[in-house]
Amino acid sequence: MPVAKIVILNWNGAEHLRRFLPSVVAAAPEGVGVVVADNGSTDDSVAILAAEFPTVSVLRMDRNYGFAGGYNRALERIEADYYLLLNSDVETPAGWLGPILDCLNANPDVAVAAPKLISCTDRTTFEYAGASGGFIDFLGYPFCRGRILRCVEEDRGQYDDARDVFWVSGAAFCCRADVFRALGGFDADFFAHMEEIDLCWRMQLAGYRVRVVPQSTVYHLGGGTLQTDSPAKVFYNHRNNLAMLYKCTSPAQRLFVAVARPALDLLAAFSYLAQGRGDNFQAVFRAYRDFFRWHKDLSRKRRAIRGNRKGSAAGHIYRGSVVLRYLFGRRTFGGMMR
Repeated sequence: MPVAKIVILNWNGAEHLRRFLPSVVAAAPEGVGVVVADNGSTDDSVAILAAEFPTVSVLRMDRNYGFAGGYNRALERIEADYYLLLNSDVETPAGWLGPILDCLNANPDVAVAAPKLISCTDRTTFEYAGASGGFIDFLGYPFCRGRILRCVEEDRGQYDDARDVFWVSGAAFCCRADVFRALGGFDADFFAHMEEIDLCWRMQLAGYRVRVVPQSTVYHLGGGTLQTDSPAKVFYNHRNNLAMLYKCTSPAQRLFVAVARPALDLLAAFSYLAQGRGDNFQAVFRAYRDFFRWHKDLSRKRRAIRGNRKGSAAGHIYRGSVVLRYLFGRRTFGGMMR
């Protein structure tokens, strides 16, 4: 039987560990270990783990390497066939892992499988970070079955079909260890945000599938690291999205993005300024500054990705604009796809 390990990356998340880790430990099937990788926390996380969770293994790192780099470093030290990555603010009910493992066991070409994400604070609605599987549009804007931009839907079972998707959330990311390693894991330069979408895209280009399994459900608090619309989140989301598009798009899509995205991002920057958010206005321009500084490294990464290409993600890229559809009132996944 394949060996599976649940791995939780923690950074100064003592309160989350006390609140959510008991459910993870209780729901872990026999033989599935739970590991907390501590990303250089300065709170009492490590002491709490030692005192209150003796069955949980702890890996300590010397500083905060971010979500991407932290997981990469931790997983280098963990022997398993499946990595079951969970955010520290995820609650797992009994039985959540069975459908995920069944999917991976039955489908060797599925590189990553994920549960449906429901809001921990309102369990009738999807959770913003991933809902029931994600897609992107032609300009690189992500959206989900259950969440279009800022509009989150009520879960009425409308997206309970298991299916291939473009991306799944890093909040509950269950992947094959050999594929993760072969592709170099998350792009550590991203630090945080968009790294799971980038990896899902690279997995598809390498010939694998990405799948959501809504027969499994977990509950995600969200916003545990960076608050929505914080300058840091605006910066990471813009910079990393641009980097991902440069690395992974086809030549035709990359040309279209190069023309359209700067205008849209400039519009977004000035909308922040109109709201009195000068910090977010500056964050957009800092994102472009770093993106241009990365050009040489991104070109190298793009060549490596294209040279290893064995598949395509084009079938899961929405050919229109999710932003335009949203502005014209299509604010549910079902409505947008009509």
